[in-house]
Amino acid sequence: MSKPRIVLITGVSRGLGRAMAFKFAEFGHVVVGCGRSRKAIAGLQKELGAPHRFSVVDVTRDTQVSDWASEVIEAVGPPNLLLNNAALINPVSPLWEMDCKDFDEVIDVNIKGVANVIRHFVRAMVERKSGVIVNFSSGWGRETDPGVAPYCATKWAIEGLTRSLAQDLPKGMVAIPLNPGIIDTDMLRSCFGEEAGNYPAAEVWADTAVPFLLGLKASDSGKPLTVPI
Repeated sequence: MSKPRIVLITGVSRGLGRAMAFKFAEFGHVVVGCGRSRKAIAGLQKELGAPHRFSVVDVTRDTQVSDWASEVIEAVGPPNLLLNNAALINPVSPLWEMDCKDFDEVIDVNIKGVANVIRHFVRAMVERKSGVIVNFSSGWGRETDPGVAPYCATKWAIEGLTRSLAQDLPKGMVAIPLNPGIIDTDMLRSCFGEEAGNYPAAEVWADTAVPFLLGLKASDSGKPLTVPI
């Protein structure tokens, strides 16, 4: 499909991240990823093995991301494709009834975590003057529903952050806010319940999403795109 690339995925230990990791590896690309579950990360490393690299990193912790970026760039170089996929959704509730801790966690992972990863990986990509950055947005980054105001706020923020980032990057580099579509994941089930089963599983989604991601080009930069499921 294309020459081997270094593909970095945050939130790699479950859901879309895990499904993408296996599909990119199947296509011959080197996957570097992080997640917060030590058990899940160890299991993924065992399943995919070298040259893929998986680390326990909390993207909300800037120093952890900094240390991880230094290790990755020294070992394999800057990523060719950076996928900011890690995200949380709030417990469904009206905003005025939401616990402050739940609100803060969604903001910290979905916005600050993305900024931390960009801060510590994109400088090396810019120095090389090549690379694609995909920040995962959502349908709820372009419209809204009741009960998910914090999640909507973060994904609307990702849309603006990414489109501005695209304007900062040197010519030839790419930054895209991506709506992955509606996929049957634990996150979706927390909102949709059993109705989530009416949508594609993450592994089925990855069959379409990974080739789509590999096909992104300079003319796509700054455009809010959606995976064509």
